[in-house]
Amino acid sequence: MQALTLPAAQGWRWLTDGFRIFRRNHLMLTFLVVSYWVLMALVNVIPVIGTIATTLCIPAFSVSLMNACRSIERGTPLGPQLLFSGFASNLRALLTLGAIYLAAVVAILGLSALADDGALMAMMLAGQKPDAETVSSGSLLLATEIALVLLCPLIMAYWYAPVLAGWHGLSPAKALFFSFVACLRNWRPFLVYSLAIGVVATLVPGIVLGILAALLPSGASLVLVLMMVLLILVLAPTLFASFYVSYRDVFVSVDDDA
Repeated sequence: MQALTLPAAQGWRWLTDGFRIFRRNHLMLTFLVVSYWVLMALVNVIPVIGTIATTLCIPAFSVSLMNACRSIERGTPLGPQLLFSGFASNLRALLTLGAIYLAAVVAILGLSALADDGALMAMMLAGQKPDAETVSSGSLLLATEIALVLLCPLIMAYWYAPVLAGWHGLSPAKALFFSFVACLRNWRPFLVYSLAIGVVATLVPGIVLGILAALLPSGASLVLVLMMVLLILVLAPTLFASFYVSYRDVFVSVDDDA
């Protein structure tokens, strides 16, 4: 596999092309995404074991949703069974990726605990609310900033790793390496992509919500609920499709390219 370096404007196209894929089979893609979320939420109810199990399975489910997006683009039939299709190839590597991600997140939260005595770690892993003193002192904010800075390279290494392992049979180490290099080479389109998501997910809905709230002050709460549902049912599947589009644009086979 070879990672191309794309222009910054490509980041916007990832989102728009993702929406085009979503429109071609919006019902089934939305069903798969919502089913994935519901399943993960149900398993997460189990203390400790649920969190470990869902994290280990995230890479395989990521491949499943990429399979769905690829099927839509190719015009092949789409069915509910695709939700588990990612478990059919290179499962050991995918589970290993999940384990590496879990260990890395715990390590990052452990480092952030140096700033807030573990308040952020307890909140993220055990659901414990931080006390008022920790929040007011700013230590929780500092710990969050540390965690976000350390999470950035982890996310870069993880962005394409599941699909590289699932579709191309790469080992976890190679998948993480190639994913990190691909994201590093394409930081400009990823920056534009992030800004585009921010505009579509927050700025535009905020403006629309403000206008509707001014026109219909008595129904502001209902408008807010409808807007949130719309974001979940449209934006979330579009984002998953855009992940696939970014992979399709960035990676090429060396043999095919030669």
